[in-house]
Amino acid sequence: MNSTISKTQGISWVALIRKITWWVLAFPMLLMVALIQHNYYLLDFTHVMAGALWTGTDIFMGFILGPILRRLAPEQRKAVINWLTPKTLVYVPVLAMTTGIGGWFLANWAGMMVPRSPDRPWVILALVVLGILTVQGFGILLPNSIRTYLELQKSSPDLNKIFQLNRRNNMLAGFQGVLQVAIILVMAHLAVG
Repeated sequence: MNSTISKTQGISWVALIRKITWWVLAFPMLLMVALIQHNYYLLDFTHVMAGALWTGTDIFMGFILGPILRRLAPEQRKAVINWLTPKTLVYVPVLAMTTGIGGWFLANWAGMMVPRSPDRPWVILALVVLGILTVQGFGILLPNSIRTYLELQKSSPDLNKIFQLNRRNNMLAGFQGVLQVAIILVMAHLAVG
């Protein structure tokens, strides 16, 4: 029986790997190149692009897709969640990590973390917001997405469990979208400050 479970889980992980949005891995690669070459422009581009995609995804999921999903019939909702969940399992965490790491290095390279820098409080505020986003993302959103994906792989998935996990993730994505608008306000201040 254990070998059957392992085999089934193995098949679901292979299917997951085939479904992920693999191209997003270009961002951490660009980040590494920027850090190795100490290329401020490439680091800034990578940070801004990953941040825009991450923020856009959270805002889209929380404020557009969430309300749409609530209005779909259960089988339609299941189909959307089944397609979307594997795509976001890698996409969002990779963008989040790339954005945060890139921002940390940008702030350091620009001298914003020096104790006497007038930008330091703004960078610390950005780090606090990033900390909240990270805890929610890696502590709640990602585990819920993995639970959803694994439940969808069962021969008779519990749709109520899937919908409840997805609803929780969509509401949290909306809150993350609000926090990300706040962090964009901080970034705008730092860019012109």
